[in-house]
Amino acid sequence: MRKLVYYVGTTLDGYIAGPHEQVEFFPVSDQMTTWINERYPDTVPTHLRAPFGLSDAENQAFDTVVMGRGTYDPALTIGITSPYAHLRQYVVSNTLGDSDDPAVTVTTDPFELIRTLKKEPGLDIWLAGGGKLAGALLGEIDEMIIKRYPVVAGSGLSVFDGDFDPTVFHPTRSEHFDNGAVVTWFSRT
Repeated sequence: MRKLVYYVGTTLDGYIAGPHEQVEFFPVSDQMTTWINERYPDTVPTHLRAPFGLSDAENQAFDTVVMGRGTYDPALTIGITSPYAHLRQYVVSNTLGDSDDPAVTVTTDPFELIRTLKKEPGLDIWLAGGGKLAGALLGEIDEMIIKRYPVVAGSGLSVFDGDFDPTVFHPTRSEHFDNGAVVTWFSRT
């Protein structure tokens, strides 16, 4: 059975973006970018794949992406209606309506979607965000890959935004990078 994997970057204080969706403050490094491109090329937006030399890269971890409207909107604001054309794309939104792009499916019921997708054959399902969707789907998340950057934001968009629901995950491995970031894999216990 496929897993729902929350693969996301966060600050030390648990924010995936600033209060106005800023992300430019996350420290990047060539070492970490190379690692992401080699290990998780599936998570690189389609319009950035050619500049990174990933035009022909095969999906390695994910063949499907599920995102909230807040994660999808930045692509729409720059005229991109299919940000991950190399993946099956689903947007969870109560306000978006149907997508004009046939490659993107909009749904209002993330639970039915995830349960259906998990039963299908294929690679894992990438939960790309945001925090509200991750909070709502906490009970469905099988694994997390958390890229924790050495920066404190102070406020912003939380990595999880939902009801109080303590849920235990077990760390299974970590990797450290020259920019001070640590990637840790967690599995549901």
